[in-house]
Amino acid sequence: MANSSPWFVAIGASGAEGMSDLLSLLRSLPFPLPSVTLVVLHRPSDRSSNLKTVLARGCPHPVVVADEGQSFEAGTVYIGEPAAHLVLAERSFGELVQDPDHAYRNRTIDLLFRSVAAYAKPRVIGVVLSGSLDDGSRGLASIHAAGGLTMVITPDSWAPPGMPENAIGYDGPIDLIGSATQIAAAISKAIAH
Repeated sequence: MANSSPWFVAIGASGAEGMSDLLSLLRSLPFPLPSVTLVVLHRPSDRSSNLKTVLARGCPHPVVVADEGQSFEAGTVYIGEPAAHLVLAERSFGELVQDPDHAYRNRTIDLLFRSVAAYAKPRVIGVVLSGSLDDGSRGLASIHAAGGLTMVITPDSWAPPGMPENAIGYDGPIDLIGSATQIAAAISKAIAH
């Protein structure tokens, strides 16, 4: 993609703490948002999701459930359905990855991050927020290898190791480890330059 392409901010989180981090980050980002923002939050695929409603109430940015082949617009936050995972194609969302058998369970952040790294190259910022397990680690390494920026929320010292610790320890340096507010400020600065 040429430099006239938008920036992409890909964010992954899990659980209640991840949701709290996500809302804090989205509230701290500038409005209007000068990037295409893609969000994965682990959710049960066998239940209806209120993620769009919760995010729309909690931040000033428009929130859209992505459709296959839909063109993306800077200034918008995109999410997928719990069993239809976001991936990026060159100028639109690729085929949403249907997952009725849960083949990507606990790997949906890696799936998004790898697709964004492949198409956005250095104009991507990958962010791992709170969550358990290690989803996001491999995808963040792909973003780093493509020349993008990598950011991770500061791990809680009282919580068992999870996504932030695994992302930090996986492969390659992390550009920023900080709070949601610090990550938002770094995203704004990177996109402005």
